[in-house]
Amino acid sequence: AAWILKARALTEMVYVDEIDVDQNGIAEMMLDENAIAQVPRPGTSLKLPGTNQTGGPSPTVRPITQAGRPITGCLRSGTQSGRPGTLEQAIRMPRTAYTARPIASSSGRFVRLGTASMLTSPDGPFINLSRLNLTKYAQKPKLAKALFEYIFHHENDVKTALDLAALSTEHSQYKDWWWKVQLGKCYHRLRLYREAEKQFKSALKEQEMVDTFLYLAKVYISLDQPVTAINLFKQGLNKFPGEVTLLYGIARIYEKMNNTSSAAEYYKEVLKQDNTHVGAIVFIGIDHFYAEQPEVALRFFRRVLQMGVYNCPLFNNLGLCCFYAQQYDMTLTSFERALSLAEDEEEVAAVWYNLGHIAVGVGDMNLAHQCFRLALVSDNSFAEAYNNLAVLEMRRGHVEQAKALLQTASSLIPNLYEPHFNFATISDQIGDLQRSYVAAQKSAAAFPAHMDTQRLIEQLKQHFATL
Repeated sequence: AAWILKARALTEMVYVDEIDVDQNGIAEMMLDENAIAQVPRPGTSLKLPGTNQTGGPSPTVRPITQAGRPITGCLRSGTQSGRPGTLEQAIRMPRTAYTARPIASSSGRFVRLGTASMLTSPDGPFINLSRLNLTKYAQKPKLAKALFEYIFHHENDVKTALDLAALSTEHSQYKDWWWKVQLGKCYHRLRLYREAEKQFKSALKEQEMVDTFLYLAKVYISLDQPVTAINLFKQGLNKFPGEVTLLYGIARIYEKMNNTSSAAEYYKEVLKQDNTHVGAIVFIGIDHFYAEQPEVALRFFRRVLQMGVYNCPLFNNLGLCCFYAQQYDMTLTSFERALSLAEDEEEVAAVWYNLGHIAVGVGDMNLAHQCFRLALVSDNSFAEAYNNLAVLEMRRGHVEQAKALLQTASSLIPNLYEPHFNFATISDQIGDLQRSYVAAQKSAAAFPAHMDTQRLIEQLKQHFATL
């Protein structure tokens, strides 16, 4: 009993819920051998953001991330990075909106968690795995379950954990759903997705559990099959009506597919079941803000504040909502609080960037120029700040400086259409028609429905025709 208690205590120290861990590192993204369709049908892929324009917001209204997806206002693992085309792009792409450092490999993260075993006692690890007789432990189900969780989470020895799970499944005559789920988890960690899918499906036949639905959906997302994952969640909702985690899972997938209208419907369903769900409240607040309803958005962010969330991004959002809702007395106070609570340079940059927008809104271009420069001092990979600073430089008549800033912005985020369009406009004004046409084509590729870009391309074609 004492042995089980110590094993469980050590496991709890480093326990990570596998359902929430979905960060892919550079190694996983670039060396992934699971083939996906190069030209998937619209609305069926998470890897290629350009194919998901079903019900998504316009980039003119809502800014996008480096992966080409709309900014949601809520930080989650793995949502900021798409599938990079080149190694250079993968290295440059941050793992989340929170940090600009890419993950070298997600397996490295688990290895670092596993090193906690060295600290358990001065004489070495608590359990010497190489000396364990797994067959003997597999015949004692209570001991085996505690031992499996210790090996999987604390020691991070997936192969040994897989052997123990296989022996225990055999001992239970393949009727214990718990062991089948653990086998699936091991296969998923080893990136053997089809084997993991078989185990989770078999577990669902034995015993339908919410966690098993979530694990199986995670496998389908890893295989880039979001529609299958959504159908699976809906099957789960038939068995467990109103289950928040399943509703939230559907909303997350629709959000990743840029289908924000369907995502908003499911987030509202989540709030009907659980009115303290921060992720759903923030998403709906952001949705109202970009739908030009800052007063309604302000109510949602105040609700998050009342629930005890007290951080820089929240006050940043509150400051913007107050400004656009014309509550000017609270605007600067919120941004001052956001700056004082900022934990890293990226958060400081976001606050200064938003202050630059407010300076533009009140007509103080000098203050806006200083704010955008301060944003770039804090984060020199802030493409939007480069773009806005270029526009201000152009107003001052500094054409070459503006062009250099726009080229930097477009190289940082190729999916952003504004730098391409602005560069095309400037080039057109100074008579550099060839560069203007190339940049306009890039802008049209990033945002095909942008009318100003289409007009500029038509105008340039007429110029070329007369030549």
